[in-house]
Amino acid sequence: MQIIKDRRALHQIPELELELPKTMAYLKNSLQSLNCQVFSPARSSLCAFFDFGADHALAFRADCDALPVWEKNDAPYVSTHPGQMHACGHDGHMAILLELARRLNQKKTLSHNILLVFQPGEEGLGGARYICDSGVFEKYHVRAIFGLHLWPGLEEGKIHTRAGAMMSRASEITVDVYGKSVHIARAQEGIDALAGGVAFYRGCIAHAEKLPKETFRVLNFGHMQSGTVRNALSAHTRLEGTMRAYDDETFRYLQSGLYEIAAQVEKETGCKVSVHCSDGYPAVTNDPTLVEKVEEAVPFLHLEAPATPSEDFSFYQKRMAGVFFFLGLGGKPALHSDNFNFNEEILGKGADFFQELAEKLL
Repeated sequence: MQIIKDRRALHQIPELELELPKTMAYLKNSLQSLNCQVFSPARSSLCAFFDFGADHALAFRADCDALPVWEKNDAPYVSTHPGQMHACGHDGHMAILLELARRLNQKKTLSHNILLVFQPGEEGLGGARYICDSGVFEKYHVRAIFGLHLWPGLEEGKIHTRAGAMMSRASEITVDVYGKSVHIARAQEGIDALAGGVAFYRGCIAHAEKLPKETFRVLNFGHMQSGTVRNALSAHTRLEGTMRAYDDETFRYLQSGLYEIAAQVEKETGCKVSVHCSDGYPAVTNDPTLVEKVEEAVPFLHLEAPATPSEDFSFYQKRMAGVFFFLGLGGKPALHSDNFNFNEEILGKGADFFQELAEKLL
Protein backbone atom coordinates (compact mmCIF):
# COMPACT_ATOMS: atom_id res chain seq x y z
CA MET A 1 0.00 0.00 0.00
CA GLN A 2 1.26 3.48 -0.89
CA ILE A 3 0.27 4.89 2.51
CA ILE A 4 2.61 2.39 4.21
CA LYS A 5 5.37 3.10 1.69
CA ASP A 6 5.03 6.79 2.48
CA ARG A 7 5.19 6.20 6.21
CA ARG A 8 8.32 4.05 5.92
CA ALA A 9 10.05 6.46 3.56
CA LEU A 10 9.35 9.39 5.89
CA HIS A 11 10.34 7.35 8.94
CA GLN A 12 13.83 6.92 7.48
CA ILE A 13 14.43 10.68 7.09
CA PRO A 14 13.39 12.24 10.41
CA GLU A 15 14.30 15.91 10.84
CA LEU A 16 13.97 18.31 13.75
CA GLU A 17 12.08 21.51 14.46
CA LEU A 18 12.11 23.87 11.45
CA GLU A 19 14.91 22.18 9.49
CA LEU A 20 13.01 19.70 7.32
CA PRO A 21 14.52 19.84 3.80
CA LYS A 22 14.30 16.11 2.98
CA THR A 23 10.83 15.81 4.48
CA MET A 24 9.49 18.78 2.55
CA ALA A 25 11.10 17.54 -0.66
CA TYR A 26 9.41 14.15 -0.26
CA LEU A 27 6.02 15.73 0.41
CA LYS A 28 6.32 18.17 -2.49
CA ASN A 29 7.35 15.42 -4.88
CA SER A 30 4.35 13.33 -3.77
CA LEU A 31 1.87 16.19 -4.24
CA GLN A 32 3.07 18.00 -7.35
CA SER A 33 1.54 15.52 -9.80
CA LEU A 34 -1.92 15.93 -8.25
CA ASN A 35 -4.60 18.39 -9.31
CA CYS A 36 -3.96 20.86 -6.50
CA GLN A 37 -2.04 24.03 -5.79
CA VAL A 38 1.12 23.23 -3.80
CA PHE A 39 2.85 26.06 -1.95
CA SER A 40 4.76 26.92 1.21
CA PRO A 41 2.99 29.46 3.46
CA ALA A 42 5.82 29.56 6.01
CA ARG A 43 9.29 28.18 6.63
CA SER A 44 9.57 24.39 6.28
CA SER A 45 5.86 23.97 5.65
CA LEU A 46 3.73 22.88 2.74
CA CYS A 47 0.08 23.28 1.76
CA ALA A 48 -2.00 21.58 -0.90
CA PHE A 49 -5.20 23.37 -1.96
CA PHE A 50 -7.92 21.42 -3.76
CA ASP A 51 -10.36 23.81 -5.43
CA PHE A 52 -13.87 22.42 -5.87
CA GLY A 53 -15.40 25.79 -6.66
CA ALA A 54 -16.86 26.43 -3.21
CA ASP A 55 -16.75 29.73 -1.33
CA HIS A 56 -15.06 28.22 1.74
CA ALA A 57 -12.69 25.44 2.71
CA LEU A 58 -12.03 22.82 5.35
CA ALA A 59 -8.44 22.24 6.47
CA PHE A 60 -6.68 19.05 7.57
CA ARG A 61 -3.31 19.23 9.31
CA ALA A 62 -0.33 16.91 9.79
CA ASP A 63 2.78 17.71 11.82
CA CYS A 64 6.11 16.83 10.23
CA ASP A 65 9.00 17.17 12.69
CA ALA A 66 10.71 14.33 14.58
CA LEU A 67 12.42 14.00 17.96
CA PRO A 68 16.08 13.91 19.10
CA VAL A 69 15.82 10.19 19.96
CA TRP A 70 18.15 7.32 19.02
CA GLU A 71 15.96 4.64 17.46
CA LYS A 72 16.22 1.07 18.80
CA ASN A 73 13.70 -0.65 16.52
CA ASP A 74 14.84 -3.56 14.39
CA ALA A 75 13.14 -2.96 11.06
CA PRO A 76 14.26 -2.40 7.46
CA TYR A 77 12.97 1.17 7.54
CA VAL A 78 14.62 2.56 10.70
CA SER A 79 15.92 6.11 10.85
CA THR A 80 18.96 6.85 8.71
CA HIS A 81 19.61 10.06 10.70
CA PRO A 82 21.52 9.16 13.88
CA GLY A 83 19.96 10.61 17.01
CA GLN A 84 16.73 11.56 15.23
CA MET A 85 13.53 9.53 15.10
CA HIS A 86 9.84 9.77 14.34
CA ALA A 87 9.04 8.58 17.85
CA CYS A 88 5.71 10.43 18.06
CA GLY A 89 3.96 9.16 14.95
CA HIS A 90 4.30 12.26 12.80
CA ASP A 91 5.47 10.07 9.90
CA GLY A 92 2.08 8.35 10.13
CA HIS A 93 0.25 11.67 10.25
CA MET A 94 1.95 12.80 7.05
CA ALA A 95 1.25 9.48 5.32
CA ILE A 96 -2.45 9.80 6.18
CA LEU A 97 -2.63 13.29 4.69
CA LEU A 98 -0.79 12.20 1.54
CA GLU A 99 -3.30 9.38 1.11
CA LEU A 100 -6.14 11.85 1.61
CA ALA A 101 -4.61 14.03 -1.11
CA ARG A 102 -4.57 11.12 -3.56
CA ARG A 103 -8.22 10.37 -2.80
CA LEU A 104 -9.23 14.01 -3.17
CA ASN A 105 -7.50 14.01 -6.54
CA GLN A 106 -10.11 11.50 -7.74
CA LYS A 107 -13.04 13.68 -6.71
CA LYS A 108 -14.92 15.86 -9.18
CA THR A 109 -17.13 17.72 -6.72
CA LEU A 110 -17.28 18.48 -3.02
CA SER A 111 -19.36 20.99 -1.10
CA HIS A 112 -16.21 22.76 0.09
CA ASN A 113 -12.63 23.26 -0.97
CA ILE A 114 -9.92 21.40 0.96
CA LEU A 115 -6.64 22.76 2.33
CA LEU A 116 -4.06 20.23 3.50
CA VAL A 117 -1.47 21.64 5.91
CA PHE A 118 1.91 20.01 6.56
CA GLN A 119 3.38 21.81 9.55
CA PRO A 120 6.87 21.89 11.13
CA GLY A 121 7.93 22.47 14.71
CA GLU A 122 5.17 20.83 16.74
CA GLU A 123 7.66 19.35 19.19
CA GLY A 124 8.30 22.45 21.25
CA LEU A 125 8.46 25.37 18.82
CA GLY A 126 4.77 25.83 18.17
CA GLY A 127 5.09 25.73 14.40
CA ALA A 128 1.32 26.09 14.08
CA ARG A 129 1.70 29.76 14.97
CA TYR A 130 3.76 30.39 11.84
CA ILE A 131 1.06 28.85 9.68
CA CYS A 132 -1.63 30.93 11.40
CA ASP A 133 0.36 34.14 11.01
CA SER A 134 0.92 33.51 7.28
CA GLY A 135 -2.69 34.46 6.49
CA VAL A 136 -3.31 31.24 4.55
CA PHE A 137 -6.57 30.44 6.36
CA GLU A 138 -8.04 33.85 5.61
CA LYS A 139 -6.92 33.70 1.98
CA TYR A 140 -8.66 30.37 1.38
CA HIS A 141 -11.67 31.10 3.62
CA VAL A 142 -11.11 28.13 5.92
CA ARG A 143 -14.09 27.58 8.23
CA ALA A 144 -12.82 24.63 10.26
CA ILE A 145 -9.69 22.57 10.77
CA PHE A 146 -9.13 18.95 11.76
CA GLY A 147 -6.12 16.99 12.94
CA LEU A 148 -5.36 13.65 14.52
CA HIS A 149 -2.65 11.95 16.55
CA LEU A 150 -1.71 8.30 16.74
CA TRP A 151 -2.40 7.35 20.35
CA PRO A 152 -1.23 4.28 22.31
CA GLY A 153 -3.60 2.85 24.90
CA LEU A 154 -6.79 3.35 22.88
CA GLU A 155 -8.63 0.71 20.83
CA GLU A 156 -6.60 -0.02 17.73
CA GLY A 157 -7.86 1.54 14.52
CA LYS A 158 -10.66 3.48 16.19
CA ILE A 159 -11.12 7.26 16.13
CA HIS A 160 -11.64 8.95 19.52
CA THR A 161 -12.43 12.52 20.54
CA ARG A 162 -14.57 14.59 22.88
CA ALA A 163 -16.24 18.00 23.00
CA GLY A 164 -14.49 20.71 25.00
CA ALA A 165 -11.21 20.04 26.76
CA MET A 166 -9.10 17.54 24.80
CA MET A 167 -5.47 18.19 25.82
CA SER A 168 -3.86 20.40 28.42
CA ARG A 169 -2.32 23.85 28.35
CA ALA A 170 1.35 23.61 29.28
CA SER A 171 4.22 25.86 30.28
CA GLU A 172 7.79 25.21 31.37
CA ILE A 173 8.89 26.92 34.58
CA THR A 174 12.42 28.06 35.40
CA VAL A 175 13.10 29.56 38.81
CA ASP A 176 16.41 31.08 39.94
CA VAL A 177 16.98 31.79 43.62
CA TYR A 178 19.98 33.95 44.49
CA GLY A 179 21.58 34.17 47.91
CA LYS A 180 25.01 34.87 49.42
CA SER A 181 27.58 32.12 49.89
CA VAL A 182 29.69 31.91 53.04
CA HIS A 183 31.35 29.07 54.89
CA ILE A 184 28.72 27.08 56.77
CA ALA A 185 30.57 27.80 60.02
CA ARG A 186 29.53 31.45 59.46
CA ALA A 187 26.07 30.70 58.07
CA GLN A 188 24.51 33.61 59.91
CA GLU A 189 26.50 35.97 57.64
CA GLY A 190 25.13 34.51 54.40
CA ILE A 191 21.83 34.03 52.61
CA ASP A 192 20.98 30.39 51.90
CA ALA A 193 19.72 29.97 48.33
CA LEU A 194 19.14 26.25 48.92
CA ALA A 195 16.75 26.98 51.77
CA GLY A 196 15.07 29.59 49.56
CA GLY A 197 14.63 27.03 46.77
CA VAL A 198 13.14 24.48 49.15
CA ALA A 199 10.73 27.10 50.50
CA PHE A 200 9.68 28.02 46.97
CA TYR A 201 9.12 24.36 46.06
CA ARG A 202 7.01 23.68 49.13
CA GLY A 203 4.99 26.82 48.52
CA CYS A 204 4.16 25.73 44.98
CA ILE A 205 3.00 22.28 46.05
CA ALA A 206 0.77 23.81 48.75
CA HIS A 207 -0.58 26.38 46.27
CA ALA A 208 -1.67 23.71 43.78
CA GLU A 209 -3.29 21.64 46.52
CA LYS A 210 -5.65 24.51 47.37
CA LEU A 211 -7.62 23.76 44.22
CA PRO A 212 -10.50 21.26 44.40
CA LYS A 213 -9.36 17.66 44.00
CA GLU A 214 -11.45 17.23 40.86
CA THR A 215 -9.68 20.13 39.12
CA PHE A 216 -6.88 18.85 36.91
CA ARG A 217 -3.63 20.71 37.43
CA VAL A 218 0.09 20.06 37.35
CA LEU A 219 2.54 22.31 39.16
CA ASN A 220 5.72 20.48 40.01
CA PHE A 221 9.46 20.39 39.50
CA GLY A 222 11.61 17.58 38.15
CA HIS A 223 15.03 19.21 38.48
CA MET A 224 16.66 21.22 41.25
CA GLN A 225 20.33 22.17 41.43
CA SER A 226 22.03 24.19 44.14
CA GLY A 227 25.41 25.02 45.61
CA THR A 228 28.97 23.97 44.84
CA VAL A 229 30.47 22.31 47.93
CA ARG A 230 29.19 20.73 51.14
CA ASN A 231 30.62 23.26 53.57
CA ALA A 232 29.40 26.51 52.01
CA LEU A 233 25.96 28.02 51.78
CA SER A 234 24.52 27.93 48.29
CA ALA A 235 24.55 31.22 46.39
CA HIS A 236 22.26 29.97 43.64
CA THR A 237 19.45 27.44 43.27
CA ARG A 238 17.68 26.61 40.03
CA LEU A 239 14.38 24.76 39.82
CA GLU A 240 12.96 23.50 36.53
CA GLY A 241 9.40 22.26 36.29
CA THR A 242 6.16 22.26 34.41
CA MET A 243 2.65 23.61 34.77
CA ARG A 244 -0.47 22.19 33.09
CA ALA A 245 -4.22 22.77 33.18
CA TYR A 246 -7.27 22.17 31.00
CA ASP A 247 -8.65 25.69 31.32
CA ASP A 248 -7.22 29.20 31.36
CA GLU A 249 -8.69 30.10 34.74
CA THR A 250 -6.85 27.28 36.50
CA PHE A 251 -3.70 28.03 34.56
CA ARG A 252 -3.78 31.70 35.56
CA TYR A 253 -4.34 30.73 39.20
CA LEU A 254 -1.26 28.50 39.15
CA GLN A 255 0.86 31.06 37.32
CA SER A 256 -0.05 34.01 39.53
CA GLY A 257 0.78 31.89 42.56
CA LEU A 258 4.36 31.48 41.35
CA TYR A 259 5.00 35.21 41.63
CA GLU A 260 3.22 35.50 44.97
CA ILE A 261 5.29 32.65 46.38
CA ALA A 262 8.48 34.23 45.00
CA ALA A 263 7.70 37.50 46.77
CA GLN A 264 6.99 35.66 50.01
CA VAL A 265 10.25 33.69 49.80
CA GLU A 266 12.18 36.89 49.21
CA LYS A 267 10.58 38.47 52.26
CA GLU A 268 11.21 35.47 54.53
CA THR A 269 14.72 34.46 53.40
CA GLY A 270 16.37 37.56 51.97
CA CYS A 271 16.97 35.73 48.68
CA LYS A 272 16.21 37.19 45.28
CA VAL A 273 13.84 35.02 43.25
CA SER A 274 13.38 35.16 39.48
CA VAL A 275 10.50 33.23 37.87
CA HIS A 276 10.20 32.57 34.13
CA CYS A 277 7.25 30.77 32.50
CA SER A 278 7.48 29.80 28.83
CA ASP A 279 4.61 30.74 26.55
CA GLY A 280 3.85 27.05 26.00
CA TYR A 281 0.80 25.86 24.10
CA PRO A 282 -2.83 26.73 24.84
CA ALA A 283 -5.18 23.90 25.76
CA VAL A 284 -6.62 21.87 22.89
CA THR A 285 -10.34 22.59 23.15
CA ASN A 286 -12.69 21.02 20.62
CA ASP A 287 -15.58 23.18 19.46
CA PRO A 288 -18.73 21.44 20.82
CA THR A 289 -20.96 22.48 17.91
CA LEU A 290 -18.43 21.21 15.37
CA VAL A 291 -18.03 17.95 17.30
CA GLU A 292 -21.80 17.43 17.02
CA LYS A 293 -21.66 18.05 13.26
CA VAL A 294 -18.75 15.62 12.92
CA GLU A 295 -20.65 12.92 14.79
CA GLU A 296 -23.69 13.40 12.55
CA ALA A 297 -21.44 12.85 9.53
CA VAL A 298 -18.98 10.22 10.76
CA PRO A 299 -19.23 8.20 14.00
CA PHE A 300 -16.37 8.05 16.52
CA LEU A 301 -15.73 6.84 20.06
CA HIS A 302 -16.06 9.31 22.93
CA LEU A 303 -13.15 9.92 25.29
CA GLU A 304 -14.21 10.00 28.92
CA ALA A 305 -11.51 12.46 29.95
CA PRO A 306 -8.99 14.83 28.33
CA ALA A 307 -5.37 13.82 27.84
CA THR A 308 -2.64 15.45 29.91
CA PRO A 309 -0.06 16.16 27.14
CA SER A 310 -0.19 19.37 25.12
CA GLU A 311 -0.33 19.99 21.35
CA ASP A 312 0.13 23.09 19.23
CA PHE A 313 -3.01 22.26 17.23
CA SER A 314 -4.53 24.55 19.87
CA PHE A 315 -3.18 27.60 18.02
CA TYR A 316 -5.41 26.76 15.05
CA GLN A 317 -8.39 26.52 17.38
CA LYS A 318 -7.71 30.08 18.53
CA ARG A 319 -8.30 31.19 14.92
CA MET A 320 -11.25 29.00 13.90
CA ALA A 321 -13.42 26.07 14.96
CA GLY A 322 -11.40 22.88 15.10
CA VAL A 323 -11.53 19.30 16.31
CA PHE A 324 -8.58 17.11 17.23
CA PHE A 325 -8.85 13.31 17.19
CA PHE A 326 -6.88 10.35 18.49
CA LEU A 327 -6.37 7.27 16.31
CA GLY A 328 -5.96 4.33 18.66
CA LEU A 329 -2.86 2.12 18.43
CA GLY A 330 -3.76 -0.43 21.09
CA GLY A 331 -1.15 -1.36 23.69
CA LYS A 332 1.90 -0.07 21.86
CA PRO A 333 5.07 1.52 23.29
CA ALA A 334 4.63 5.01 24.64
CA LEU A 335 5.00 8.08 22.46
CA HIS A 336 8.55 9.49 22.45
CA SER A 337 10.07 6.10 23.32
CA ASP A 338 13.06 4.80 21.33
CA ASN A 339 11.14 1.67 20.29
CA PHE A 340 7.90 3.37 19.31
CA ASN A 341 6.19 1.57 16.44
CA PHE A 342 2.69 0.50 15.46
CA ASN A 343 0.54 -1.61 13.15
CA GLU A 344 0.74 0.36 9.91
CA GLU A 345 -2.58 -1.04 8.69
CA ILE A 346 -4.38 1.44 10.97
CA LEU A 347 -3.13 4.38 8.86
CA GLY A 348 -5.81 3.58 6.32
CA LYS A 349 -8.40 4.03 9.06
CA GLY A 350 -7.19 7.59 9.57
CA ALA A 351 -7.35 8.30 5.84
CA ASP A 352 -10.85 6.80 5.66
CA PHE A 353 -12.04 9.01 8.52
CA PHE A 354 -10.62 12.19 7.01
CA GLN A 355 -12.06 11.30 3.61
CA GLU A 356 -15.53 10.80 5.10
CA LEU A 357 -15.27 14.14 6.89
CA ALA A 358 -14.29 15.86 3.66
CA GLU A 359 -17.19 14.26 1.77
CA LYS A 360 -20.01 14.25 4.35
CA LEU A 361 -19.52 17.24 6.63
CA LEU A 362 -22.07 19.93 5.87
